[in-house]
Amino acid sequence: MNKSNNLYKDVLTGLFFTTGVFGFMSGEFIISTMLFGAATIASNLDFSDSFRA
Repeated sequence: MNKSNNLYKDVLTGLFFTTGVFGFMSGEFIISTMLFGAATIASNLDFSDSFRA
């Protein structure tokens, strides 16, 4: 994976995580749980593999 894809993935994961923290602090526990889950999934996905038919 090249550097720009890593940057976009890191920015996306960071946005999900920080939005989840702010949601947790404001009492929106269901939304923050979904955002933490999305951050976990986004950090573990590997977009460099191509799919072949």
